[in-house]
Amino acid sequence: MKKLFLLTYLFTFTCYCTLFAQIVPKKLAAKRTSKSVIIDGRLNEPAWQDASLLDDFTEFRPVAGRKEEYENRTEAFLMYDDAGIYFGGTCYEKSLDSISKELVGRDGFGANDYIGIIFDTYNDKLNGFEYFITPLGEQWDAKMTSNTNSDNGGEDFSWNAVWKSAVVIHDKGWSFEIFLPYSAIRFSKDKIQDWGLNITRRRRKTERQNTWSAINPNVNGFLTQEGFWTGISDIKPPIRLQLSPYFSIYANHFPVNQPDQKNWTNQVSGGLDLKLGLSQAFTLDATLIPDFGQVQSDNRVLNLTPFEVKFNENRTFFTEGTELFNKGNLFYSRRIGGAPINFDAAYDGLKDNERVIANPTESKLINASKVSGRMKGGLGIGILNAITRPQYAVIENTETGERRKVETDPTTNYNILVLDQTLKHNSSVSFINTSVLRGNNNYNANVSSGLFSFFDKKNTYNLTGSVAISSLTYKVPDKKNTMGYSHSIGFSKNSGRFNFSLSQQLTDTRYTSNDLGYFTNNNFINHVLYLGYRYTEPKKWYNRLFYNFNAFYSSLYAPIGDIKSKYQQSYINANFSAQMKKLHWFGAFAEVYPAQNNFYEPRVVGQVFRKGANASLTLWFESNYTKKYSVSTQISETVYTNFYNLNATWFYFSHQYRFNSKFSIRHSVEYSAKPTDLGFMTLLDTTTPLFALRSVNSIDHVLFLKYNFTNKMGLTFRARHYASVVNPRTFFTLNTNGTLSPRDGIAENLNRNVNFFNIDMVYTWQFAPGSFLNVVWKEASVTDSDRATNNYLDNLQNTLQTQQNNNFSLKIIYFLDYLQLKNLKKSI
Repeated sequence: MKKLFLLTYLFTFTCYCTLFAQIVPKKLAAKRTSKSVIIDGRLNEPAWQDASLLDDFTEFRPVAGRKEEYENRTEAFLMYDDAGIYFGGTCYEKSLDSISKELVGRDGFGANDYIGIIFDTYNDKLNGFEYFITPLGEQWDAKMTSNTNSDNGGEDFSWNAVWKSAVVIHDKGWSFEIFLPYSAIRFSKDKIQDWGLNITRRRRKTERQNTWSAINPNVNGFLTQEGFWTGISDIKPPIRLQLSPYFSIYANHFPVNQPDQKNWTNQVSGGLDLKLGLSQAFTLDATLIPDFGQVQSDNRVLNLTPFEVKFNENRTFFTEGTELFNKGNLFYSRRIGGAPINFDAAYDGLKDNERVIANPTESKLINASKVSGRMKGGLGIGILNAITRPQYAVIENTETGERRKVETDPTTNYNILVLDQTLKHNSSVSFINTSVLRGNNNYNANVSSGLFSFFDKKNTYNLTGSVAISSLTYKVPDKKNTMGYSHSIGFSKNSGRFNFSLSQQLTDTRYTSNDLGYFTNNNFINHVLYLGYRYTEPKKWYNRLFYNFNAFYSSLYAPIGDIKSKYQQSYINANFSAQMKKLHWFGAFAEVYPAQNNFYEPRVVGQVFRKGANASLTLWFESNYTKKYSVSTQISETVYTNFYNLNATWFYFSHQYRFNSKFSIRHSVEYSAKPTDLGFMTLLDTTTPLFALRSVNSIDHVLFLKYNFTNKMGLTFRARHYASVVNPRTFFTLNTNGTLSPRDGIAENLNRNVNFFNIDMVYTWQFAPGSFLNVVWKEASVTDSDRATNNYLDNLQNTLQTQQNNNFSLKIIYFLDYLQLKNLKKSI
């Protein structure tokens, strides 16, 4: 029996190795149709009988190389005409109960099965377009890039196109039809074209993912292993002119309760989003009089670090189709329309009889536009421009009532230029320039960077690097212009079971990209080592298994003041993760930090805080998400050795229950407990930082409810309460050698109790392709006191009883397409 088992195992392993040693990308001959097709999901038109057949799918995971089961096979068909591309087929299921389906809204994954088609229209194996459909007819689409040193490349699901689809569930599974107008994709105007092509289908209850052209998960890149759609002829890029005018109404209530100010305010506005195809490859996107008032509220926190909090971008214009602008990590879109650069100027020079009655926290965007695309020769070009209007703080004389204005933000022009040339073997070279031009006497900023990424012929080894120059130009004589330098270099292995990378990043003392990027500090030399090993073939108890080891060492580029040591910090960590047979995930993470020199915590240039060594252990678990009830949890414990007995516990727990395909509830809690923490509190004077041994406890609750009426209409409710309490017990002053000395006589109450509460309730109805009606209620309240209580219910009650800002809005967006209007006119 053992011999039989061994022979079976060896045979299976030999077949697996032989399959991937002989993988040949599939080819599909393109077929044109002149027959009409009604997109209803049924595939009963004669045109489908002449379409090209795509079948014989191969499993990608969990068992790479295994052929698709006949009972659960996939049959797809592909054809085209003068108007666009038709993709249809049937996803067979042995049992209808095995179909995983959930209504989650456009571009929402959820627990859905799906099938998708991926086109590499320029056949460069670097850039693709993806279109997916679920059993309940919800659409996803994305732009895909393959040179991101990850298994599947990068997918930008914020990119949206307008296309048609329909699905029918029947006793054999589910059938689908998709029509992609040529306006929904970019391609050349060559008479005869060959495109990269692949089809992928995922069945969530078994987590089996199959592809038409086989994919080896141990080979770097998804597009690099695509098949081909050959002989596409006589298709022409259409005139791409799409307009999305909008109309919005806002009503805002905040209980100011002042005789000269209204509790209720309102606003009516309108604007336009425009997409114009400048050529077959390039698109102009513009937003005129933009309105971002309905985006999700930020997850604000109490920030005790010396660096600013980096928030997510929720404004569609700055997330959709921005893959070119994100190269080089020089673009942080929240800078546009962010906090005024001279916000604190409103409080400088205030007289005893003056008060600030208004000080905008955000700049107002006048308009923004971007041009992006990629030429047939592989040259990608991106240009972005945005302009914000000046902002003013209003200062009132409390005796006379006279008011004056102080400019806190000038008229500002933001610009980005990107040139990205793709090369053979998944390689590329790029140039990025960002500039910020400000009015009046405010300084201008500019950053230029060159990047390269070179792979070998087998797409296994990669050499990557960048060089960047920054400059700040001042308009006042008492400040000198500055220029800074930064570079990075790395070498890595990205294919096979064993992967590694070794990199260095250097930044001098004057370099900064903070005016249009997110940049915390300069003056460093960092070295990073990564070693990873992966098992992608299922064994007795797991489907996939991953190990990695990381090491990091950081030092100053140049010494600071009289401090001789350049060492900043270092760490080593090891990570383990696995997917079990029941589709649960679990893992462990261990990390050790030796003693470190923190040059930023003191908030005074030229001083250092010497922090002790610490070690941490993290354990995590995620259950099978396709079950009605699923959980995700993580716990971490950190302890310091011989350093004030510092310790910290971090805990995260999230669970979700899906009542049916329409309704689900998700709740998460994140808890951070630091009974003994040590850090900066305030400055006693300009050169004397005050530290404290303190307790810091934070909790973050999020409740999310979703109900989708149809695949075009849904309602979501999100409530978040964040509370953080800081209670300092023992105070210290910082010595010149980085150690601490006890400090008595601190009478000031430095306790902090900060709470943020937000509600975002959104009703969305897609009443026509690309057209939406949104109704939104947003509620926000904030408390910040010196009453250090860790009673969560008291903090929540006090937050709910404080003054709350309620905002109600209605917004209608209507999609207009030039070709549709033209065809409609002809039919009249």
